[in-house]
Amino acid sequence: MGLFKANKTMKRLNQMIDNAIEGRPIENGFDETKMSALETKLSHYLAANSATKKQLEEERSKINELISDISHQTKTPIANILLYTQLLSESELSQQDQLCIQALMTQAEKLNFLVASLVKTSRLESGIITVTPIKSSISALVKHAISQVEAKAKAKNIKLLVKETDSQAFFDMKWTAEAVYNLIDNAVKYTPEGGCIEVEVIVYQLFCRIDIKDTGIGISEEEMPKIFARFYRSQEVSHEEGVGIGLYLAREIISKQGGYIKVQSKLGEGSIFSIFLSRER
Repeated sequence: MGLFKANKTMKRLNQMIDNAIEGRPIENGFDETKMSALETKLSHYLAANSATKKQLEEERSKINELISDISHQTKTPIANILLYTQLLSESELSQQDQLCIQALMTQAEKLNFLVASLVKTSRLESGIITVTPIKSSISALVKHAISQVEAKAKAKNIKLLVKETDSQAFFDMKWTAEAVYNLIDNAVKYTPEGGCIEVEVIVYQLFCRIDIKDTGIGISEEEMPKIFARFYRSQEVSHEEGVGIGLYLAREIISKQGGYIKVQSKLGEGSIFSIFLSRER
């Protein structure tokens, strides 16, 4: 009889957990006087947890709607600011006025980048934008990302060394190129003039690893757990451009495809960011 009751209790506990995981109502029509304390506590906990999860999903949905609305409302004004600033810069103005126009253009571009990054992050998290991994060339991926930072690297006299590879992996080319670009762009941003950035691909049985190695300022041990947090920016780089979204967005993109990112770094000696992409599906 004791074994029968224990099996029945375990079955009910299992059902409660399944209901909580799948979002179904938690059982609450039992007679508590005939239930164990464990069943009662678990039922109350799962019911509270389910309500909290639902509330968080509703709040996230509202935040995503707000970001989408902000994006829609600011898109035209920002485009107009950039357009008229460009037109002004082409006019005959004093040196002081030209400096003011350049500052205005820089801030408008920064605002445009921030809004675009927020929208990308929001859509990726909400599932509006999905990644579709297909077998593709790692070389094409790296070249696409590199092409977007070559001018910035050249302006700082930074060498970009890319080792050729014929390896392939499963990834979404558009979104993964953005993730790789974010990491290389960070490397260029935080590497002093005359530095070097190396991009190398290492092939394993299950993964392809893309290493992005720089001779930049490096990351302290205390900062390492925080760098992938959304909007996090170290005080060490507060003087540099950025809003703290790039690394967060890169990690989200890679993880949604079954991959992951690792980082090795020493303060003052540079960093190595490694992207792992699956070779099998």
